[in-house]
Formats: sequence, C-alpha cells, structure tokens
Amino acid sequence: MATAPTKPVRSRIRRYLITGIVIWLPIVATLIVLSIFVGYLDNLVLLLPEKWQPIHLIGFHVPGLGVIMAFVILFVTGFIASNFLGKQLLQLGEEILEHIPLVRSVYSTAKQISDTMFSNKGKSFRKVVLIRYPHKDTWSLAFVTNDSLGELDVKAPSKLISVFIPTTPNPTSGFLIMVPPEDTVELGMSVDEALRMIISLGVIVPPYPRIASGKTTPGLAHKKHGP
Repeated sequence: MATAPTKPVRSRIRRYLITGIVIWLPIVATLIVLSIFVGYLDNLVLLLPEKWQPIHLIGFHVPGLGVIMAFVILFVTGFIASNFLGKQLLQLGEEILEHIPLVRSVYSTAKQISDTMFSNKGKSFRKVVLIRYPHKDTWSLAFVTNDSLGELDVKAPSKLISVFIPTTPNPTSGFLIMVPPEDTVELGMSVDEALRMIISLGVIVPPYPRIASGKTTPGLAHKKHGP
C-alpha cells in the first residue's frame, strides 16, 4: 500500500508556522515596547506622597496609571501655559533656570531643540534626503536639520547644510555632518516613512510612485549628485 507523500505536508506546516510568526511577531513586539513605555511612566506615581500612592490606597498596583498621570500633567501644563498668568510664570521660571550654571546650558539647548522640532515654523526634520555616506559609492537616508549655519556659512568654502544620519534599528543615535546642498538628493517620502524604513532595516519601503486620490504623483527628477 502506497504511503502519501510527506513533502506537501511539511510544506503546509512550514507555511502555517511562518504565517503564525508573521502575525504574532509585530503584536508581541508592540506589546513589549508598550509594556516598557508604560513601565517607565508608571514610575511617575512614585513622585506622589507615599500615603497617596495607589498601592497604599487600594492595596494593589494599577498598570497604566502613570500614563494617565503623565497625560494629565502635560494637559494641565499646556492649559496653564496658554493663559497670560501661565506665560508670565513660565517666563519667570525660564529666567531663573538661565541664571543657574550648568543647568542653564542644558535647559537652553533642550528648549531650542524642542522648539525647533515641535514648532510648525521649524525646518528641522521636515525633509528626507539621500547623501553619499560613509563613502562616495554608498548612500544613506538623512534628515535635514538646518540650512542656516551661522559662522559656517561665512567661513566654509561653499554653502553647507546640516543633516542627521540615524543608525538602524535605533534611529535616536546617529551622525551629524555638514554637506553642500547639491550633494543631496531630496526625497518625496515623509519623515515617518523614512523612520519606518530605517527601523525595519530597509524591509519596509514606502510605495513609489506615490498614490494620492487615485492618481500617481510625479516623482523627483533623478539627478546625479555628489562626487
């Protein structure tokens, strides 16, 4: 009596396993990231007086309470800072911090970065470009951080812009370099799309040509840049 071939069965099992991994891997990764994030924020409850902490009030830990607390703090801070009295208090606090050695330099730098990144008027991290890095035969994704460099605009032999080249899969670290604008290739992808591509090690690539309202948007003309 002939036995049924085992190859199709093995192939089917392998396909099912791969499908299961594809489905569960992003879910598990998301849960891990969220649990780490929530865990850090939950430590905010430790700032409360000991007798006001949930573990003492209700007898057990409430996951996510720190997230709610952080949201309330941010909302109340933004609400207070939006009225006249709040603005005056904020200005007074900034003046005090700017007169404290060491604290002054750290606070002013962090404030400039946050104002630039989160302000609609800022130009930082609004444009994705390709540059030749780390050598002329390779290309890297980068974000334009500034096109006005003060003393560098005067003393550099040619016009320069600053770009940030993030590392992968952790885009919070990277390299800051200055390059001539003509040595960059501006891309049409958004900053979020570029970050997804970097974090995924190039696995997730934004669609091109870009589709909007059922029509393809024209891409940038391909030009040869750099050395």
